[in-house]
Parts: sequence; C-alpha cells; structure tokens
Amino acid sequence: MKRLLFVTLFIPAFMFSQEKINGVIMEANEEKEQIVLPGANVYWLNTTVGTTTDNDGKFTLPYKKENTKLIISYVGFKSDTLIVKEIKEIRHWLAPISALNEVTVTSRTQTIAKSYLKAQNTYTISSDELLKAACCNLSESFETNPSIDVNFADAVTGTRQIRMLGLTSPYILIATENIPSIRGASQAFGLSFIPGTWVESIQITKGAGSVVNGYESIAGQINAELVKPATDKSFFLNMYLSANGRAELNTHINHKINDKWSTGVYIHGNQRTEKFDKNEDSFLDVPLANQINVLNRWQYANTEKGLVSFINLKYLSDHKLTGQVQFNPETDKNTFDAWGSEVDTKRYELATKFGYVNPEITYKSVGVQAAFIGHKQDSYFGLNNYNIQHNSFYINAVYNSIISDSRHKIKTGLNYTYDFYDEAVKVLNFARNENSTGAFFEYNYDNLDKLNLIAGVRVDHHNLLNIFITPRLHVKYSLWEKSALRGSFGRGKRSANIFAENQKLFSTSRNINILDTNGAIYGLDPEIAWNYGLSFLQGFNLFGRKGDIALDYYRTDFVNQVVVDYENPRRVSFYNLRGKSVASSSQLELNYNAQKYLDFRFAYKFYEVETEYESGLLQKPLVPKHRVFFNVSYEVNSKIKADSKWKFDTTFNWLSEQRFSSTQDNPIQFQLNEFSPTVGTLNAQITKVFSSKFEIYFGGENITNVRQEKPILSTSDAFGSNFDATFVYGPVFGSSYYAGLRYKID
Repeated sequence: MKRLLFVTLFIPAFMFSQEKINGVIMEANEEKEQIVLPGANVYWLNTTVGTTTDNDGKFTLPYKKENTKLIISYVGFKSDTLIVKEIKEIRHWLAPISALNEVTVTSRTQTIAKSYLKAQNTYTISSDELLKAACCNLSESFETNPSIDVNFADAVTGTRQIRMLGLTSPYILIATENIPSIRGASQAFGLSFIPGTWVESIQITKGAGSVVNGYESIAGQINAELVKPATDKSFFLNMYLSANGRAELNTHINHKINDKWSTGVYIHGNQRTEKFDKNEDSFLDVPLANQINVLNRWQYANTEKGLVSFINLKYLSDHKLTGQVQFNPETDKNTFDAWGSEVDTKRYELATKFGYVNPEITYKSVGVQAAFIGHKQDSYFGLNNYNIQHNSFYINAVYNSIISDSRHKIKTGLNYTYDFYDEAVKVLNFARNENSTGAFFEYNYDNLDKLNLIAGVRVDHHNLLNIFITPRLHVKYSLWEKSALRGSFGRGKRSANIFAENQKLFSTSRNINILDTNGAIYGLDPEIAWNYGLSFLQGFNLFGRKGDIALDYYRTDFVNQVVVDYENPRRVSFYNLRGKSVASSSQLELNYNAQKYLDFRFAYKFYEVETEYESGLLQKPLVPKHRVFFNVSYEVNSKIKADSKWKFDTTFNWLSEQRFSSTQDNPIQFQLNEFSPTVGTLNAQITKVFSSKFEIYFGGENITNVRQEKPILSTSDAFGSNFDATFVYGPVFGSSYYAGLRYKID
C-alpha cells in the first residue's frame, strides 16, 4: 500500500502530476543502513525543473521523455548523474566525499534536523525526538531542545510558559499546520491543549517568520504538524502514570475508507486527583486537573487531479482546581474560609485545508486554509474573578508560481482574521471586536547552490490598528561545504491581550492599574518591534563521526511595548513603553554523533533583556542571563531480535540567577533578595522497545530534587495585602518519576 506524502499547503511545489517520478535519496555506508538525506538537490540536467528532498529523503519530479539525465547533489557528498528512460521509483545512495579518501562516515537520521539550504533559520523536531521525554502536551515538547526555554508562570496554576530569544510566548506565532492557533484567550494554557502524541513534527523558526502566516510574529514561529490519518498507525495507545498524581491515556484510531479518503479519531484524557504539599506551605504544589480532548480528522487526496484536503473537528474540556489544601469549592468559593482557584475551559475548533496543483504545470498551485475557534474560560483566583470568551475566524488563500524558471518562486495571497472578545475582570467588563484584512507577496530566489533569499511584504487593514506594512527578509549563503550563513530582519505588530496573557496577576493581592487611556485596546497602543538576526551553521566530521556547530545572535528592539510592571508589590501596572525595551539572545550549540548510537548535544545561551519601567531601566524579572544545556542519548540494539532495543536519554539544564521584581516596600518578612539562587535540573528517560508494536518507558523529572521552598509570599494570610504567587524561578514539586507504555498496530 502506497504511503501518502503530504506536503504543507505553503510549500511552493505540490508534487502531484500525471507524469512524474518519485524517489528517495540516502547516504551510502558500510552498514547498509537506510539513512535518508533531507534537503538533497534533485533536478533535470540543462533545465530549471528541480526540487529538494523532504525530511524523509523523498522527492517527486515532473517527467518528460526528453529529460533523461537526473542530477543529484548534497553538500559534503559526491554528486551523481542518473540516466532515466522511463517512469520508475528511484532509490539512490550518495557517497560522502570523505569516503573517497577511505574514511568511513556513518550516522543516523537526526531527530532534530537543521537545513543547510533554507533561507530561514528553522529546526525540525521529529516525533522520535518527542519520545525522548514525557511529552504529554506541546508545552512539554521542548525539554530536550535548547532553542526553547520552558518555565513555570506561577506557583498556583502550575502553567508552563515557553520563551524564545528572551521573549515569552505571546511574541511567538504558534500555529497548528500553519494556522495560528495559540493566541488571544488561549495564551496562558493553550500549549497544554495540544497532546504530544498528536504531533508528527515541530518546526521552530527563529526571528521574524514568513509574511504568509501573518504580521504578529516577533521572536519567531513554532508550527506543529499533526499526524495524518493516511500515514499514522491504524491503532495507537499510550498510557502514562506519574508520581505527581497525573494519569494519562492517548488513543489513535485511523481508517482508510478508500483510495482517496482516510479518517482518524484521536482521544486524549488526563487527570490528577491526588493532593501534594511537599513544602508544607498549605498550598497544593500541583493543581488537580481533568482534561478530555477529542479530534476527528479527515484527509482527502486525489493525485490524478492534483487535489488534497484536510478537515479537523476538535472538542476540549479542561478543568483545574488549586489553592490551599483544605479548599473545598462547594463551600469555600468566594469566601474568606480558604483560598482556592478553579479554571474551567471549553474549546471548539473547526479547521480545513485545501490544495490544488495544476497537473500539467506543477509549479502552479493554490492553497486555502480556514479555521473557526470558540474558546470560553470561566475562572476565579481567590476573590478575583476572570472570565473570557473568544470567538475567532481565520482564512488564508495562497497562490504559488514561478517567474521565468524554478529558481524564482513567488507566493501571494489574501487573508482575513476576525476576533470577538468579551472579558469580565473582577468587577469590570471589557469587550471588543477586531478584524483585519491583509494582502502579501513573497519572493524566493534559490540557485540550488550557495544563495537562498526570501523577501516578503504584507499590507494589512485593521479596524483598530489602521493600515500598516510588514516587511520581512531572510538570506542564506553557503561560504563553503556544509555551511550556512544566515541573516534576517523583520517587523511585527500585535495587540496585547493584557489579562489573558498575564493571568498569574490574579494569584496576588495586587491592584490593577492601566496608566494609559488613549489607545485602541484597553486604552493601550499596539506592540511594535523589529527583530534582527545573524546565524552560522557548520557541519563537520571528527574521528569519522558527524557533528555540527551553530552560532546565532538575535536582537529585538521594541518601538512600543505594553509594559507589565510588577516593581511595586502593591500593584501591577500596564502602560505604553516610555523608553527602550531590548531583548538580545546569543546561543552556541554543538551536536556530535560520538559513536554509532551515541549523540551529544550541548548549548550555552546568553540573554540581555532590559525594559524601561517607571523606576528605571531594569533587567526583565525572572529571565536568567545564562543558561547551560546538555543532552546525551544512547541506543543499544538487541543482538537477538532486530526490532528490539534499549534507549537512554538524559538532559541537564542550568539557569543562572534571576532578578526578582522589587519587594522593598513589603514588610521585612515578605522581602526577597534581589536575585534568585541558580537552578540545575536533571531529567532522564529509559525506553525498552520490545518490537515495532510495543514499548515501555520510565523516567524522572528534576532528579536532582531542586525545589523552591517558598514560592508563595504570605501563605498564612492568603487574603492579605502581601499575598503573591508570581515569584517562581524553579520547580515547586521537586523530583517526580513516571512510567508508561506505547502499543501500535500498522
């Protein structure tokens, strides 16, 4: 049965054709392993018709009888010319250049792929990488990746917050299959609404993203590709149990209806019913929780007519209960008897994607994406009520073609976004409608050798933000073999949802002050920033083994930012930037395959994030200047059974001291030092693969048992003026251990 290869709607070439050849390009090695080569160039000699292989090393090219010589090249490998006289499937192995000098180079497909060819600085995280940790949802999918930081937002809800280039998730465009999905009301908890087993791969793009996906991206873009009914296992089961009381079940059921239609039902459930208070501060270390998440996915493909389509129907119900151990919502809610919190979320999603490519002219294609999301959160934090309803509609249409030849590609199109917000914040109500219409054009020059350039611009009309222009530029140049020097710059603009994005403020006794009143949203102006980046990637062979080293520097300059000011412990203030706000990020990353099944990953990161507050230019609170990351993974194959193996993975994270917002106006017993202690955590997982169908795994998080002893101020007087749960710099629960199993049927 042929496997269906789906190509994202926004990639210029849908490789569907009545006359075409398919193939896969692999690396030649003595062990005769099938090591695929993503990003290899494949083109017809003396023509401009060509493509690059995907992450699985696969390619598709239009075929004409007059084209007989197929050129295959890849940086660091000997180029080959194949004679093709008929339509057939091609499986070809390229020899490493170093092999010509009798040096054998062997490696495995990397679970985090870096491209030497693309203009954008994009990393692709495969499903194999996600399995290295207890990846229960998208917020936990980055534990083994140094480009994304994972932190806890507060000590009450246990919410995980991600950070890229020194900036939190609202400045990152987070999409599901290139449809913006985690935005607006879902900013605080939305990452936990995408189960890890649903994710096929994740693409992380540093710096300003493509104009095709919108104008909101400032620090970068994260895109999660979901598993496809046509290529996913017909049945998949994952069960997980953690010592912190969390139990989880994931089930995939896929069915091929006919040669064109496939469908899948994906069910996720998790709950935590056991109470923990290890630090004995009377507050739960982790919230009680209950989530049901169901996705029904339909896939259609008609290769003869050049049609492909997806339809997604999703329902989510998520409930969290936290606060003091003795809190009973039936008797204590909205009283002074005990401090407690409940967050109840209902979410409905309908999304569709449609693509068409002209079977006769394969470089011309049209893609349309549309999504409707209904999101409703009812919540309270002690005596602070916060409810939000957010209905959104998004549609994006893209046309792909070329100018003159396939080295010059273009994307152009239109999109429309509508958002309705209705918020109840304590005793106040905020409601608004936002709608924007945009047109974009993106030009891509790729000479299939050294230079790749993407230049884009979009013009948007927003009912509250008026008309504005968003330019983006990405350039890649190969200085020599297996190198990629990249530069980028771009502008981003967004309206800040100050309450949805900062829900931790409700877990305090602070008053809320909005100091500006003339802006279009909450009286505030939109956030505008420029992002500049420079990166260098170099592959190498050392002692016959592969590795790569990457250096990058990114800087974000805010023209305006909605400043969230916690420097006065009695209040949290929102106001437009009155000086400068800068976030700079420098990263060094080293990856090395030391032995056939032994991989090392090391990274050092330096942040300089400063903002002008009312009290002066200060380092942003709870952002460590230094981070050290180290990961090692190892596999042991069974000598008795071919598909049986052991997998070991360990990750160490060290964070330098982090600045606390000022507590000098508090009574002395509630004052904190200016900086937190350093934090070092160790995670590890062992997986036993019994066969291609069954495996078990067990591991530990924060094995070093690092724990912030007093994450909440004034726990003995939770309704008093000094109560504050926002000073979280490290783990609250301490070490936790887990176990699980995976069962699958092809």
